[in-house]
Amino acid sequence: MVVTSQKVYVTGRTINSYRHREGLKPFHVIPNPLKSENHISDRLWLCEWPEDWTEEDFLHLAPSDEFYVWLVRRPNYQNDRIWAISVEDIEEDERYRQMVQNQICIGIFIMFICKRLLWVIKDNGEPWSGEYFRDIILTQNVILFLNDEENVIDPNEATFAHDKTACNSPDLNVPKRIGSIIKDEVEKKMLSETGDNRYREDILKVHLTNVLTNLETDTDLFETLVRSYPSRLRAVKNVNGPHTHY
Repeated sequence: MVVTSQKVYVTGRTINSYRHREGLKPFHVIPNPLKSENHISDRLWLCEWPEDWTEEDFLHLAPSDEFYVWLVRRPNYQNDRIWAISVEDIEEDERYRQMVQNQICIGIFIMFICKRLLWVIKDNGEPWSGEYFRDIILTQNVILFLNDEENVIDPNEATFAHDKTACNSPDLNVPKRIGSIIKDEVEKKMLSETGDNRYREDILKVHLTNVLTNLETDTDLFETLVRSYPSRLRAVKNVNGPHTHY
């Protein structure tokens, strides 16, 4: 709270300056995500594509996502944006995050099917380029994972959904839910560290690896998420394409 004095007028700028001194930064709210005609058209196409699928068909779907895990979540302009219709949709204690200079982060790719989670920690310094995705993520990991009967129900039926498809939004890309779980758990573990360990990349990587390993076989979570796709698609179709609260 900004301390107020009698007969002193406190402006919004004063409040923002105070928050900045305290190391706090507000989230950027995106009120109308995926609003362009192309985005809406792509989302509606995605709703029509599996129209004849049964609920069991969705168990063969392998959705993916790629993101960064930070020492403190959403510390910069790229990672403090969230989908929300308005700021009231954000929990009050989530509206501001501590800022940390020279923040350390680790890139990660995840993909799951109802039986198992695949995760790849990005090599240090490697960009998320098309070449890296094809040679490392796709060729050395995704294809091998989907061809292994221990990981999927039927390799011939598995459908890989890249996060750059029309489903790349919180309401249609369910791996974002897994991403939130990963970030929450890693953040808890990092906040439990003391001294220099709180800001070390190797400690962050250890906690991230442990969290991912523990999630690898959470079949109840995976099945719940892939089974939620029909209702998610219906929700988008019912509003004719725009972002939903799902």
